[in-house]
Amino acid sequence: MPVYEYKCTKCNEEFEIMQKINDDPLAECSSCGGELKKLITNTSFVLKGSGWYVTDYPSADRKKAMEAQKSSSSDAGNDRKNGGKAETAKNSPKAETNAAK
Repeated sequence: MPVYEYKCTKCNEEFEIMQKINDDPLAECSSCGGELKKLITNTSFVLKGSGWYVTDYPSADRKKAMEAQKSSSSDAGNDRKNGGKAETAKNSPKAETNAAK
């Protein structure tokens, strides 16, 4: 059952109450008889990770696009490691060692 917060407009008392979703909101403060306002508060429910329908069950076209994006981002990561230049056999440390012998 959800927990709702209320605040009295007369005595400024704030309190929480567990109510069913289809219950009518409270209207009168039990302490002073003043008008109650329902407060909007943060929820403790948090979604984390990639558990969304779009990423977990993509269409065939979306799946291809996601795979292409992954491969292009991994290629870009390799370029960054090499200072933006692709490593060739001439520039590799093994080629220089073999040439020195």
